[in-house]
Amino acid sequence: MRKYLLSAAALTALLAGSNIAVADEAAAQRWIDQEFQPSALSKDEQMEEMSWFIQAAEPFAGMEINVLSEGIPTHSYESEVLTKAFEEITGIKVNHQILGEGEVVQAVQTQMQTGRNLYDAYVNDSDLIGTHSRLQLAVNLTDFMTGDGAAVTNPGLDLEDFMGVQFTTGPDGDLYQLPDQQFANLYWFRKDWFDDPDLKAQFQEKYGYELGVPVNWSAYEDIAEFFSNDVQEIDGVRIYGHMDYGKRAPDLGWRMTDAWLSMAGAGSPGEPNGIPIDEWGIRMEAGTCNPVGASVSRGGAANGPAAVYAIRKWDEWLRNYAPPGAASYDFYQSLPALAQGNVAQQIFWYTAFTADMVAPQSRGNNTVDAEGTPLWRMAPSPHGPYWQEGQKVGYQDVGSWTILKSTPVDRAQAAWLYAQFVVSKTVDVKKSHIGLTFIRDSSVRHESFTERAPQLGGLVEFYRSPDRVRWSPTGINVPDYPKLAQIWWQQIGDVNSGAFTPQEAMDRLASEMDITMARMQQADEAANVYGGCGPRLNEEQSAEYWYENGGAKPPLENEKPQGETVNYDYLVARWASE
Repeated sequence: MRKYLLSAAALTALLAGSNIAVADEAAAQRWIDQEFQPSALSKDEQMEEMSWFIQAAEPFAGMEINVLSEGIPTHSYESEVLTKAFEEITGIKVNHQILGEGEVVQAVQTQMQTGRNLYDAYVNDSDLIGTHSRLQLAVNLTDFMTGDGAAVTNPGLDLEDFMGVQFTTGPDGDLYQLPDQQFANLYWFRKDWFDDPDLKAQFQEKYGYELGVPVNWSAYEDIAEFFSNDVQEIDGVRIYGHMDYGKRAPDLGWRMTDAWLSMAGAGSPGEPNGIPIDEWGIRMEAGTCNPVGASVSRGGAANGPAAVYAIRKWDEWLRNYAPPGAASYDFYQSLPALAQGNVAQQIFWYTAFTADMVAPQSRGNNTVDAEGTPLWRMAPSPHGPYWQEGQKVGYQDVGSWTILKSTPVDRAQAAWLYAQFVVSKTVDVKKSHIGLTFIRDSSVRHESFTERAPQLGGLVEFYRSPDRVRWSPTGINVPDYPKLAQIWWQQIGDVNSGAFTPQEAMDRLASEMDITMARMQQADEAANVYGGCGPRLNEEQSAEYWYENGGAKPPLENEKPQGETVNYDYLVARWASE
């Protein structure tokens, strides 16, 4: 890495007469000393990195830029703290706005459709990698870093240190997004209850196997039934065996596209996403970039037996084992509700909420003890009966900096500086302690997280394990995320309301995805809208044909095999040994 820390004498000579630059150095040192600790870098190395930012930002001093992200603790810290640091150090003012995830996607879509520069950069989920790599409306960062962005690309960026860049890389091998925060969808459970000898004995007697972390959905359902219907009450509090949400809103769509179908087993083996069928049920043959359909009749699996099973179980468990009112919760209401302390487990829990779940009892969190130690743990997600070895086992959100081509070059350059600043090694360990959404290997392995690990319920152990790559975001099979994602929540909402059965809803969903992809195909063939990588739908065939020729998996005679669990402490020991 190029050395760019000047000696004190050289710096004084260079900056003579420039009060602004001297103030920048002083501001950088103050932030390093007072805020950016701990860090993966020494203080001298931090100042070296900040000196580069000061120099690179000189052409943009006084500029004001606008960026947008969703609202999680990581982005609140960026918006409230890191923008101030960045402005004091570089002279660039950043308005870092926070909206709901659906509104962020809508803003991205609007800017892509209109060409109007609404924001200079977005923290946009890597779920859109198939969209950005096809529509050619997002800045190709690989090209940018050696072209227009070369002078503003941090020589200490160290892309190899990022855990999620494989998810933000297009089928062409180029980087389109830079990870800013990352969190997995894991299984959450009350370890104190699971370790209770009386409860363990009761469960063993009824189900014939040990109460532990469920390996399959059969065990999850048994545990949900056990706590909701048999145990019912602990310490005078009515308890439940499951938590989820069902409000008819856009986040109900993410609830399903975030790998729920593949957790049941609907897709094909293959990592990071199934080949040829991904977790949305969309088929795209290996070595191509053209999706060929979502319906079973076109070789997809969105309305196949495993997908329908997945939706049916979501609906049944929500009705039978979750607390009253959960069916009307949205994403933002359901996950913090765990802090009430009346739920035994949750199959679909985002680690982004770890920061809330380690809050002290004084803040209303009933899932920690008096010393603040978690009474819960996180563990790998269980899988459904259609799942096969080699399939992905869960979802990982990788919120990533994305710049659209409609942003003027100078504003894009300034926004790229800010994006790199908030993910820099100078800042990232401290930011990771605030938001607990790791993006750098050097941060998760920092000694400060070794010390803090016992207070984080298994988060550090998971992200230090080789298993972390088996949870992955939406992949490149999805040709236009904003267009297709909006179809999901409405159809799934019709199941929750009782208007349609799971089979009817998934038939409608698959059909609407194919209709939408047919329009994309026409646009691509007529005007190269998707760069030649738009859909090319298969002709329809019978379900039986595809069952026999690598399409959706045929229905199982028994969708509830014997429950299987594993001891949590064994899991952690296995991670440590690998």
